[in-house]
Amino acid sequence: MEQLTPANLTPVDPPGGAAGEARKQRGLRKMKLVALAFLLGATVVFLLTSWAESAGWPGWVGYVRAAAEAGMVGALADWFAVTALFRHPLGLRIPHTAIIPNKKDQLGSSLGEFVGSNFLSEDVIRDKLRRVEIARRLGGWLRQPANAERVTSELATVVRGAVTVLRDEDVQAIMEQAVVKRIVDRPWGPPLGKILAGVFEDGAHHKLVDLMCDRGYEWVRDNHNTMLRVVSDRAPSWSPKFVDEMLADKVYGEVLAFTWAVKTDVNHPMRLALDKFLGEFAQDLQHDPQTMERAEQVKGQIVSHAEVQKLIGSAWATAKDMLLNAAEDPSSELRRRVRAGLESLGSRLMTEETLAGKVDGWVESAAVYLVSHYSKEITTIITDTVERWDAEETSRKIELQVGRDLQFIRINGTVVGALAGLVIYTVAQLLF
Repeated sequence: MEQLTPANLTPVDPPGGAAGEARKQRGLRKMKLVALAFLLGATVVFLLTSWAESAGWPGWVGYVRAAAEAGMVGALADWFAVTALFRHPLGLRIPHTAIIPNKKDQLGSSLGEFVGSNFLSEDVIRDKLRRVEIARRLGGWLRQPANAERVTSELATVVRGAVTVLRDEDVQAIMEQAVVKRIVDRPWGPPLGKILAGVFEDGAHHKLVDLMCDRGYEWVRDNHNTMLRVVSDRAPSWSPKFVDEMLADKVYGEVLAFTWAVKTDVNHPMRLALDKFLGEFAQDLQHDPQTMERAEQVKGQIVSHAEVQKLIGSAWATAKDMLLNAAEDPSSELRRRVRAGLESLGSRLMTEETLAGKVDGWVESAAVYLVSHYSKEITTIITDTVERWDAEETSRKIELQVGRDLQFIRINGTVVGALAGLVIYTVAQLLF
């Protein structure tokens, strides 16, 4: 199976280039001279044999003269037929000559109908695509690291071009209207409550509770003086200082013992009460109107906060810089992942029949959809293009493409005509 490679994807010498046209022109001119040489040769032979026959040469001269005469007629007839396709022979406006210049538009329309009927049909498209096996060819090409890198580079170029062309103001407006506004307009309470209920039901919040209990105990343990000061400040002014200190130590000890118990006992009533509270809060977010209303108020405060607005405003600029940097750096994580993904996709297309069949099916469906709905527009390209061509230029282009082969008609006409003339003359001599 032929593999797709850069060498067979890119034509080296476009056939429609100036060099190719000049080469075809030389070939056409050469074949015209050859065909003309056959006509001139037949003419010279006819003249010589006519003179020889009148001079009394042997009878075989008549056979040669008849062949040469018929060869001349055949050569002239075929010259007229070939020339009449492209122009008026000798400039004479004989009916049904210069067919291509005069029938250019009809030929273009017929060509468009022919292409549409025979090439842009569903059966032809499906059969061709099945035989091509696009998925396997593409997979064999993609799984080569050099080709995957090439595709990645092209995708990076496309991303850079698209990001550069887009106006920041337009993208920002789209983000605010299509993304931010939609998120803000939707109530946050029910979905947030549903998420929290799942988290609390699975017990995923216990690690966060453990962290809070640990930090609470550590804070109480490390802030003895602060606790004493708080108790002393709250004591009556008439209370003796040593009494305040004793009370503060007692309170500190009780608080420290309490936080230690909460920290170490996973079934502590405080923890159970917290779980119950969180579960009820999650349900209230989904069903309690007052809680949902308060959640909307909090949402409004969050969204309207200056830092949040600044974050929203700079979101596209940040994403744009990240995309550009990732696209320009061949060693970036994004490009490495894309490259690895392409190689993996290529290998899967080569080994997984199901995936390859799906890709082939998608390609077939897309191609059939295009030809089913837009075949007329596709063939219109042919007819419209031919209609825009200049008649003389069209004739010249077509003659350049097929004129060299048509000269063989003139050559064959000379030879076949000569043989036919010889046979006719021979039969006439034998019968009469």
